[in-house]
Amino acid sequence: MENIITSKDNPVIKLYQKLSSSKKERLQYGLFVLEGYRIVEDALKESAEIRHLLITEQSYEKYSEALLQADLRNTKLIVISNELGRKIASTDSTQGVFAICAIPVKKSLSFRQNGRYVILHHLQDPGNLGMIIRTADALGMDGVVMCGCCDLYSPKTIRSTMGSVFRMNITVENNEDTLFEAIERDGVRTYAAVIDKDAVPLTECSFVGTNAIMIGNEGNGLPKETAERCTGRMIIPMNGNINSLNAAMAAGIFMWELKK
Repeated sequence: MENIITSKDNPVIKLYQKLSSSKKERLQYGLFVLEGYRIVEDALKESAEIRHLLITEQSYEKYSEALLQADLRNTKLIVISNELGRKIASTDSTQGVFAICAIPVKKSLSFRQNGRYVILHHLQDPGNLGMIIRTADALGMDGVVMCGCCDLYSPKTIRSTMGSVFRMNITVENNEDTLFEAIERDGVRTYAAVIDKDAVPLTECSFVGTNAIMIGNEGNGLPKETAERCTGRMIIPMNGNINSLNAAMAAGIFMWELKK
C-alpha cells in the first residue's frame, strides 16, 4: 500500500476541496471532482482523464483490485486515512473513493443528420440537469446541448448523472445566436416546450429528420423571443388541475416521444 495521507493540508487534498466547493476554481484549473466507487469506475471505463485517484485505507482493501485493472498510467493513486476520507466526503455514507478529473476540451456544436437532441436553456438546478442527462442517456438521445445553464461539473450535477456524463454527447454553447446558427446550418427542427393551450399537443406531433426539444428555466420557462425562434411549440397534455411538471420529468416525456 502507498504511503497514507492523513493531513487535510496535503496539496492534493486542498485542491480536491477547492474544486468540490467552487465553480471558479474548477474553471481556473480545468478540473472537477468525483466521489463514489461506481462513478469513478464509470469514468475509468469511458477513458476520462483522471489526474488523481484518492482512496481510503478501508476502501483500498475493498476496491483496489477492481480499480487497478484500469489504465492508471497517467493517474496518481493516493491512499488517504479513513478519517480524512470522512472529512472530504460530501455524504455521511461515503464509499471512500474520490477522483480529480480534467474537464474535457470544449467541442464545437454540430447536430447529426436524423439525430434526436434535447436543448436546455438556462436550467439552474444541478439535480434537474443531471437527471435530464441521465434520462437522455437511457433513452438513446444523440446529444444534450446546454445554453446558459448551471455548472455541468458541480458535484451535485455529476452525482445526479449517475455516470451518464461520461457516456453522453454533451455540448455547452452559451451564446444563443451561435446556437441557432448551428440549428439552421444543420437543418434541425426545434420545438419549444411550453405551457400554452395554443401549442401543439405532444401526442399529435410527428418527428422527421433532425429534431430537438428545447426545455426552459425551471421557474420561468423559455423566453417568448427564444420560443419564437423555434420551429414550433409543444405542450404535454395533462388532466385535472395539474398544469405543469418538474423540468426533468417534462424533459423525460418529451424525449420519450421524440425517440419513439
